Formats: sequence, C-alpha cells, structure tokens
Amino acid sequence: MRPAHIALAALVAAVWGVNFVVIEIGLDHFPPLLFSALRFLAAALPAVFLVGRPKVAWKWIVAVGLALGVAKFGLLFTGMDLGAPAGLSSLVLQVQAVFTALFAFAALGERPARRAVLGMAVALAGIGVAAVDEGTSGPVTGFVLVIVAAACWGVSNVLTRKAAPPDPLNWMVWVSTVPVLPLLALSLLLEGPERDLAALRALDWTGAGVILYVAWVTTVFGFGAWGWLLRRHPASSVAPFSLLVPVFGMSSAALFLGESVSPLRWVAAALLVGGVALTSLSPRRTAPGAAAGGGPADARHSGASPAPSGGQPQPAAAAPAPGRPSLTS
Repeated sequence: MRPAHIALAALVAAVWGVNFVVIEIGLDHFPPLLFSALRFLAAALPAVFLVGRPKVAWKWIVAVGLALGVAKFGLLFTGMDLGAPAGLSSLVLQVQAVFTALFAFAALGERPARRAVLGMAVALAGIGVAAVDEGTSGPVTGFVLVIVAAACWGVSNVLTRKAAPPDPLNWMVWVSTVPVLPLLALSLLLEGPERDLAALRALDWTGAGVILYVAWVTTVFGFGAWGWLLRRHPASSVAPFSLLVPVFGMSSAALFLGESVSPLRWVAAALLVGGVALTSLSPRRTAPGAAAGGGPADARHSGASPAPSGGQPQPAAAAPAPGRPSLTS
C-alpha cells in the first residue's frame, strides 16, 4: 500500500475508535434508542437520493438493517448508557469476529482453520478477563449488552456475506434507512415520548455535531474510504488496520473522558486484539460440497474485511461474495 493509503486506513480506524467517545457524549444529550434512530436518519438522508437505487434484494437490506441497526446499535448504545465505558466497549465489541466465524460455520459451512480456532479461544479468554475487571469495577448489565451487540454484529456480517453487495457505500446508505422507524417506535415505547421530546427540544450545537459525526464521519466517510481502499488493495492488506480501532478507542476515552485503564484491562486488550487478529486473518476452509458463493474459502482472497465500530463487512466492488467480518459504532 502507498503511504497515503496507509495513512487513510489509519485515519478511518482513528475515526471509528474516537466514535465511541462521541457516542458517550451523545448519550448525555439523547436517550440511547432515539440517539441511534437519529444517527441512521442522518446517515440515510439526503444520501439515499444521491447513491442510486439499491443494488441487492430488499430482503437482505431489511435483514441487515434490523440485525445491525436495530439490534447491534440499539444494544450497544443502551449498554453504554447503562455504564459500559467507551474504551472498554470499543475493545469488547471486536469479539464480533469470533461470533462471525461461529455463525459462518453454522450457516455457511465455513470451517475455521486451527489458527482461527486458537484465536477464538484467546479472544474469549480476553472477554473473560474483561468481565472479571468490569465485575469488580463497573456495571455488569451494560457490559453484557455490548457482548450481545457484538453477537448481533456477527449475524449481520454473515447476512452481508450472503447478500454480496457490490457497492459498499450504496449498501450502507440503504441499510441505514431500515432501522429508523423501528428504533423510533422502540424509543417511544421504552424511553417514553416525554423524554424524547425533551431531548429534541434541548438540541444544541454539541448534540447536532455528535449526530453529524456518527452519521457522516463514521458512516459515510468511514465506509466510503474503507470501500475505496478495498477496491484497490487485497483485504489482507486493509483488514489489519481494523485492529487499531480499540487502540484509538481506549486511548481517546482515557484522553477525553478520563477513563482509567486497569492492568487487567490491558491484559484483556492484549488477549482480545491478539485473538481477533488470529481469527480474522486466518485462512478459511469451505465445507465439502458447500455451494459456490456461500463465502470464500480463504479470507486473504476475499473482497471484504472488518469494518470496526459501526457496521458490517464491506465487500470490494468487484468481489462476487463478501468476505470476513466487519462498520462503525
């Protein structure tokens, strides 16, 4: 990769990592489900009128919109609202790579290589260490919701591989149209119209800036740049930069929010990042007799790679089927 392209990949990882701090700030202005709905509304409009018609079947757009937008982001924002720290959330969410591998094995017959199985075990050990650390220092409910959000992200990754969208930006914009109404309905039901109206009436420049950041910077710019890189370089060259997301997430949370990083959390970070690296970057074996197009046998030759912090896999434009894990927060 050219130095300018390396810098762009690192910038995207930084944008996605800092996004967790921005979410934390946004949760001071909005209830979590309303905040998530506004994020997708801003990501979809007016972009949906500029990217052209959907290039995959609506069933995939709706399925991923519900799994990623409603379930993953709804749970992530709620978990952080209940006290899951921004830095820890950016780290724990990366266990989506393990869930993706497990769900791909169950649904697509993609058998992970031995190195990937080892990576899953290491990453799960990291989750265990993080759970011990959080159990002694913070609310466990928010931590659990972030893990469930990672599982939902894994579901959306597998669905995206089945959908094989040829244009990542077009795909993400149309997926963003789906969660808006369900999230608004859930917000009215669970958070209450009074709380929602109070948040909207109190909207200030900080609140508006937060929504624009999570919608336009992390989603439109982040996915657009990531997809641009994947169209020009092998996924094996681009994907490792996604491992920088928790590094930027934890460091920015410490810098801007004053979050402390305990020794146990450093151990959890090392285990999780190392395990996710082994899981994400290991070759995959397709089960005998698996249908063509169900997923590439080797992630190093796939057209997609993890889009950390906010989303689902982003396949290269020319790839016949998307590859391994995945967008923003």
